[in-house]
Amino acid sequence: MNFLAHIYLSFNQDAISIGNFIADSVKGKKYLHYPKEVQIGIQLHRAIDSFTDGHPIVKQSSKRLHPTQGHYSGVVVDIIYDHFLAKNWDSYHQTPLAHFVANFYHLLETYQQTLPKRVQQLLPYMVSQNWLYNYKYIEGIDRVFKGMYRRTKEKSNMHLAKQDLEKNYEEFEADFTAFFQEIIIFSQEKLKHLQDEATI
Repeated sequence: MNFLAHIYLSFNQDAISIGNFIADSVKGKKYLHYPKEVQIGIQLHRAIDSFTDGHPIVKQSSKRLHPTQGHYSGVVVDIIYDHFLAKNWDSYHQTPLAHFVANFYHLLETYQQTLPKRVQQLLPYMVSQNWLYNYKYIEGIDRVFKGMYRRTKEKSNMHLAKQDLEKNYEEFEADFTAFFQEIIIFSQEKLKHLQDEATI
């Protein structure tokens, strides 16, 4: 799962959303330095990633990319799934995507001092280029792929991932739709469990 899915799977809880969003920049037990609800968001993110990486539907999507994307297939799938979430947003959330995203950017500004430095550095680019909203467009996803290609020092084929998406567009969308129903249920149950544990 990529940025938008992790935010969505925080179920409109602010501190959980922040933790879920920053988790990749918080290593090991450093999550314990954050407020309790942010900690829970980080733990939720890690659980979502474990569930996703081991899921047969996600493996099916990833396998479709192996010939061209190799080691980076899983990263490409995460981004592709965010595209389908953004594209079909109205099926999953009552708040329009543009408003949801704007609210989240405002939330990030509110929590700016809590954010890891890496995320603080990323934030101006994310907001100015409106990454989360533009995931709904293939052109927006293509910009993400090309950015990732540059960050891998051109050692990946992610600059070609748009072609992979378009070639198997219906298959990827079917995979996403089936998988996302399962990850929603998993995330709801996991979040409740983490919050219940925190109150003991």
